[in-house]
Amino acid sequence: MSEARGTLLRLTLMGGQARAFLCDTTGMAQAAREIHGASNVCTAALGRMISAAAMLGAQLKGEDERVTATIRGGGPAGTLTAVAGADGAVKVALEEPRVELPLRADGKLDVGGALGRDGRLSVMRALPGVAPYVGQVNLVSGEVAEDFAMYYTASEQTPSLCALGVLVGQEVRASGGLLVQAMPGCTEELLGHLEARAELYGAISSALCDMDVHALVEAYFRGLEPQVVGESPLRLSCDCDRARIERVLISLGAQQLGEMIEQDGGAEVCCHFCRRRYAFTAEELRTLLERAVSA
Repeated sequence: MSEARGTLLRLTLMGGQARAFLCDTTGMAQAAREIHGASNVCTAALGRMISAAAMLGAQLKGEDERVTATIRGGGPAGTLTAVAGADGAVKVALEEPRVELPLRADGKLDVGGALGRDGRLSVMRALPGVAPYVGQVNLVSGEVAEDFAMYYTASEQTPSLCALGVLVGQEVRASGGLLVQAMPGCTEELLGHLEARAELYGAISSALCDMDVHALVEAYFRGLEPQVVGESPLRLSCDCDRARIERVLISLGAQQLGEMIEQDGGAEVCCHFCRRRYAFTAEELRTLLERAVSA
C-alpha cells in the first residue's frame, strides 16, 4: 500500500492549562476511499476514524506501542477499526464500505446511521511486555467525534472536546480532526472560551479547505496563548506481510488448515486494512499445518 501523508500538531493553551492535537488527514482519507472503494458516507466514517486514531497514537510514548480503536454500532456498514502507532502510522478498515444512505435532514452525511448507534467504542492500548489496557464506552451518536469525546471523559477521566470532519464529493476535499483536553488546574475561564468556540471547531473540514493546520492554530485559538510544541508526519500505512498472514493461518488450527487443503486446494487471504491478497498453494498450507501441529 502506498503511503498517503498527513500532518499532526501538538499544542498547549494558556501556559499548559489545556493541550490540543490538530491534524490534517485529507490525503489519507482519499487513499482509504480508493483502497476500500468506499461510498461517500463510508469515506466520511473512515476519514473521521483516521483522524481520531492519529490523535490517539500521538499520545503514545514508545515506538513499539500501538492503539486500536473499534466502533461496533450495529449499523449496515459494520465494524469500523483503526490501528495507530506513536510513529504516525495509521491503518483503517470498515466491514461494508460501499453502503449508501440518504443524507440526513440537515443535508449532512449520515455517518451515525451507517455505523449505528447501539453499541460501543473500544480503545485498546498495547504496550510491549504489558497486558493490553482496554477502555470502552457506549456510543453517543455513532458520528465518531462525540463518541471519542465521551471515551476520553468517561474512560480516561479527562474532560475533552473532539471535532472530526470530512468534506467529500467526487474526492475527499478535506479531512481533519481536533482534540482539546483540560489539564489539572485548567480554569473555568479557559473552559468557557473553548465551549464558546465548539461550533467553530465542528466545521473543521470546511476550514481545512481554506487554510492549513498552522493557520488554523491562530484562527481557532486566538487569545488563548497557543504554543505549538510538536509537529509530526502522519501516514496511512499497513504493516501486513506474508509472514504475518502465515501466523494468522497457523492460529486457525490444524483442523481448519486441513479443510482448506482437502476442500479448497489452497487459500487466498485478503488484508482487511490494505486489501492486499496473499495466495497459498496446498503444499504451502501443508507446511503451515506441520508448524501448527508441532507448535
